[in-house]
Amino acid sequence: MNIGLVGVGFMGWIHYLAYKNVKGVKLAALCTRDPKRLSGDWRGIQGNFGPPGEQVDLTGVAKYSDLAGLLSDPKVDVVDICLPPHLHASASIAALQAGKHVFVEKPMGLTAAECDKMVSAAKKAGKQILVGHVLPFLPEYAHARKLIASGKYGKLLGGHFKRVISDPLWLKDFYDPRKVGGPLVDLHVHDAHFIRLLFGMPTAVSSQGRMRGEVVEYCNTQFQFADRSLAVSASSGVINQQGRPFTHGFEIHLEKGTMFFDFAVLAGGKMLSTPLTVLDGKGNADEPPMPVGDPMLNAFAGEIKEVAQCLKSGNPSTLLSGGLARDAIVLCHKQQAAVKTGKTVKV
Repeated sequence: MNIGLVGVGFMGWIHYLAYKNVKGVKLAALCTRDPKRLSGDWRGIQGNFGPPGEQVDLTGVAKYSDLAGLLSDPKVDVVDICLPPHLHASASIAALQAGKHVFVEKPMGLTAAECDKMVSAAKKAGKQILVGHVLPFLPEYAHARKLIASGKYGKLLGGHFKRVISDPLWLKDFYDPRKVGGPLVDLHVHDAHFIRLLFGMPTAVSSQGRMRGEVVEYCNTQFQFADRSLAVSASSGVINQQGRPFTHGFEIHLEKGTMFFDFAVLAGGKMLSTPLTVLDGKGNADEPPMPVGDPMLNAFAGEIKEVAQCLKSGNPSTLLSGGLARDAIVLCHKQQAAVKTGKTVKV
């Protein structure tokens, strides 16, 4: 499977590392307007996880400074789009119209309308569009998902999910709904996607929080479902204390068990973690073993394997489908509407 990578920033670098660790997948082409990075000098790339960028060997990789050139390359099977969010829809649709499969980073698009156009373009082209929601591949989330699917602990009853960051001062467009989308569309979308994956589509949302300009800065949400016995909530957004750059976690309730996990990065690189723990009806508290290695890089490799398997088999992904990613964007905007209006909003 030959990949054409579009955009060489932090996520492009992480995808590049993942491709190196997945058999049967090859970086065949690269597109960036930055001549320095087109030459292989990626040393200026840094992010909130993984190693910093370095000098890379791009021998044998076709190099393009414009998207049209890469899309015309007959060797490229899949276009991997790691551009800023406001460019996801236009680049994805162009790639699909050029006869390429598309793997696009989250958020799929900034609006549900954009996502619908992307799904429609894929259907018309007879190609797949897969969206890079990596959360289901992180070890704790993957284990929770598989344990729920096994039925070992009975019916899913609900849960609480959190994802909070300090103010990302280095991202000048973070709160622009037309560029990045704000904390819900860019951050909470991870948990919106996971909630949709586990519980199905909510029927309504009730959210209370704070606005920053046109977007929600922070909110707490209660999700309503056709099954009124489900109790699902989430907390997400930005707090303006810089001593905790990132935290996420969950507590998931089933009839015969509860799973919980918590992780945070503090100032100075200190990390706090409550490992995934499973409580059962017999009074046990077990910590399932997690895979060895870097959990983030392993998760991205797992995501790439899912893309390769789906394209090889011709079967759509149950984890990375465009429809699922579109629903996550819908939920983010419904929550934003609920915060703005102070009312419960139907989905």
